[in-house]
Amino acid sequence: MKNHLPKFLRVLILFIILILLIVFGVLFYAFKIEPYLLRTKQYTLNADFTKPLKIVQVSDIQISKHFTIENLKKVINKINEQEADIVLFTGDLYEIYAEYHDDEALIAELSKIESRLGKYAIWGNRDYGGGAVRQYEDIMEKSGIYLLRNEAVSITVTGEEHLFLAGLDDALLGAPDITEIMEKFTDHRYLYSILMTHEPDTADLYSKLGFDLIVAGHSHGGQVNIPLLPQIKTTLAEKYVDGFYSLNDQTSLYVNSGIGTSRFPMRLGVIPEITVFSLERET
Repeated sequence: MKNHLPKFLRVLILFIILILLIVFGVLFYAFKIEPYLLRTKQYTLNADFTKPLKIVQVSDIQISKHFTIENLKKVINKINEQEADIVLFTGDLYEIYAEYHDDEALIAELSKIESRLGKYAIWGNRDYGGGAVRQYEDIMEKSGIYLLRNEAVSITVTGEEHLFLAGLDDALLGAPDITEIMEKFTDHRYLYSILMTHEPDTADLYSKLGFDLIVAGHSHGGQVNIPLLPQIKTTLAEKYVDGFYSLNDQTSLYVNSGIGTSRFPMRLGVIPEITVFSLERET
């Protein structure tokens, strides 16, 4: 049977079908594939410890009906593969606690995280909202994770070698206060110092206080990152979105792009990550 459609119209229809297939493929990848991938970013930082100190940072897990405890197991396994000395969690455990939570199963999985010198966490904005504020501290405690809220600890690495680790309260829904932290910070000599804060743009407030490294999350790395298009940004994660930033000659900021998703259960161009910092002497 002869095709009576003009050639240009046939080409147009084929072009539209091709575009629709591409759009469908991209959306399928963004919603069904990339959010469940996981990469490990590794960095070596200069510190004068006798032996290398390995620190793993994970952020913004945001457990939900889209990213469940079953999905978390892959993350826990990847963390344990690193054989970390210290594990840091920079906030946002659930996406919206009132809509989906399974505390018992979550505690069972978080308890499996292995570290030689301890597991530490801070509060994120999602840990306050949606009813999570009444459960977050209890979940951390039962999981063997030390929750830092405007406080600091001195971690003995070997002998007389100490790491200073501090954690601030969430800047959006909490009440961050660096006073007590700084009292401890100036009271001792440390080979390295780390400050944990959930929202990365707050790092400018603490950049001149002498910390070696500030670690944050919250941004999800923009969650959608398409070349040549503006990045999606969120409150207090507009200036610093993803990766390393040099704040001055002494202090660097690292923004972890997180594990879970926020608002929409999709990621595109921002694969979930855990970050491994190896603190060791320059050779």
